[in-house]
Amino acid sequence: MVTFLSARDIARIVGEVGARRFWLRLVDDLRHDFMRWDAFETSPRYASHSPRGVIELMPTSDGEAFAFKFVNGHPGNTQFNLQTVVAFGALADVETGYPTLIADMTLATAFRTGATSALAAAHLARPDSKTMALIGLGAQSEFQACAFQAVLGVDRLRVFDVDLDAVEKFERNMADFGLTIIRCANARSAASGADIITTITADKKFATILADDMVGPGTHINAVGGDCPGKTELARELLLRSQIFVEYAPQTRREGEIQQLDPEHPVTELREILAGHRPGRTSKDAITIFDSVGFAIEDFSVLRLLRDLARETGVGRKIELIAEPADPKDLFSLLHPLDAEQEDAATRVRTEQPA
Repeated sequence: MVTFLSARDIARIVGEVGARRFWLRLVDDLRHDFMRWDAFETSPRYASHSPRGVIELMPTSDGEAFAFKFVNGHPGNTQFNLQTVVAFGALADVETGYPTLIADMTLATAFRTGATSALAAAHLARPDSKTMALIGLGAQSEFQACAFQAVLGVDRLRVFDVDLDAVEKFERNMADFGLTIIRCANARSAASGADIITTITADKKFATILADDMVGPGTHINAVGGDCPGKTELARELLLRSQIFVEYAPQTRREGEIQQLDPEHPVTELREILAGHRPGRTSKDAITIFDSVGFAIEDFSVLRLLRDLARETGVGRKIELIAEPADPKDLFSLLHPLDAEQEDAATRVRTEQPA
């Protein structure tokens, strides 16, 4: 039997644990896993591109547990009243190969992306950073705002989106979070005076959301939206005068903002900063960029945390995801009508039991 967590189950877990405690625990788990990077299998994710979007698989293992995520990115889905990104993921026991958890990761990905952004900013932004520009107010924008509030104490947001409905949605969702929200007329206005700028737009194209002259000394940029080949948000000139930090360089050079640069352009992986092997921000006036495209170890971290919290809270249910004949050497027995009926009865009993 495998533990199953729906999006509603994950929301219930966060509610029972407490949102701030959940954010901080997730950030701690991410830090822990980034600092034991060499324990993991690492490779760029598999991506199947089409004219309308991309479908990706993101696997990794630390030798004890194996994790993968299925995720898409289809910016045009909104015209069909569908989400641009949906995902699910799984954990398995390496010793037996048996799956132990399957979970929605549409919600979990938004959590882990926000937490990774905040973890990077905690080491790269100026310590006194309290004002963030948020450019792009789609499905993940609230998670970015909540993560930066919980981890860095950001309390002032300068926001912009070309879609007025998205702005109003964001303001409704964040009304009770104690944040000062300033609606801006354009991206340039939002970026003006911000300590941190988060770009998280959806269009799959080479775009310039942040021009070089829109960013002043000392700013930290959290570039989240550019996450596949042919999709960027930052001007090349801005990249060339900034310190650039990434999750996993071989993947980011294909998919991130740095796909615009020479393949040998120097970048620093976040794990090197967390381990103290490389410096982060080198001066108060430096412009730092976290070129985030998402990496499988982050999915591993959030799946493991959800598994642990499901056990702690009792949230979730057991499902019969794989065939489990009474005799493991007799798979064909499941085709016997009587045996199948007995198996169905046993499954109903097991499914009704709490996780």
